[in-house]
Amino acid sequence: MSEDLINCTIDHRIHQYLFSSTYILVLLVGFPTNAYSLYHAWLQLRARNELGVYLLNLTLSDLLYLASLPVWLQYIFYGDDWVYSEWACKVCGFLLYDNIYISIGFLCCISIDRYLAVVYPLRFSSVRTMKAAALVSAIVWLKELAVGIVFFQHRELSRDNSNQLVCFEHYPMQLWEKPINYYRFSVGYLFPLGILSISYFRVLRAVGKSAGTQTAQKKRIKHLVTITIIIFLVCFSPYHIFLLVRTLLETDCAFAEKIFDYYHFSLLLTSLNCVADPALYCFVSESVQNSIYEAAEACANVFCCCSKCQSSYNTDPVHCGAAASFNNSTGTSVVKLLQQPKVEL
Repeated sequence: MSEDLINCTIDHRIHQYLFSSTYILVLLVGFPTNAYSLYHAWLQLRARNELGVYLLNLTLSDLLYLASLPVWLQYIFYGDDWVYSEWACKVCGFLLYDNIYISIGFLCCISIDRYLAVVYPLRFSSVRTMKAAALVSAIVWLKELAVGIVFFQHRELSRDNSNQLVCFEHYPMQLWEKPINYYRFSVGYLFPLGILSISYFRVLRAVGKSAGTQTAQKKRIKHLVTITIIIFLVCFSPYHIFLLVRTLLETDCAFAEKIFDYYHFSLLLTSLNCVADPALYCFVSESVQNSIYEAAEACANVFCCCSKCQSSYNTDPVHCGAAASFNNSTGTSVVKLLQQPKVEL
């Protein structure tokens, strides 16, 4: 196989240190939290809540992205030298980059669903169904699969001046990438940002004027729409700003080298989306929120008692026995907590 030569020689040290540590952290936190989110999404599907469809798809997208991170970690540890096939490079690149737009799509779906539920609770009830949510979810996935086909038609594995195989990196940016980047910025980022902003302010205004909504429910709705737009702005805005700058101005190696670290740091922020998304579940259901608080409190109590037991082991064995008894009762309560059969919606 012949590879195109990348003319630019880029310093990849940001990969070796910052990316590796962040990806490991995202893996350690992201897998258990998204697995927990998957369980609660399934409970909501059983309760026939259409919001559970969007949350389930969002979690599945995050888990697919997390599954590709070990391969990217190996790529980083090998000094940005790809050791697998070009097909594997394309698949991992698709999971890495298209997760951004699949996540954005489902964040928009969640925002619109809450907007219709709060502002027009009766007028659009026929739209807020399980079937409609499944259809919209299929459209989100198919839209990004269609964009991915474009990348699968081009070579994504190339060799740089140091004779290393580079995956999904073109410096300077190739001409065929620019129309796709304009599409991603406008349709994949700017348009959803408008939808999220309108939904955010309309929902907050409607909740503030509502006299029949309980205070706790108002807080959950406000927190849900707020965390949604925070995830969007923090995780996705910097990347798209630098993507647009690269698309408009990058024509030679000098510019590519100047913007490389900033662009890749913004790309790194998108990976935090997988850790932030499970936070949405805290504000969808009161029982989910309570279970997380209770589990955290139980873990804190166990840790506190273990510390006290360790410090007083030689002087107060009775205290240690009491702590052990407490730990057993705490463990029982945690088991009961995890066995809760239903999520309150």
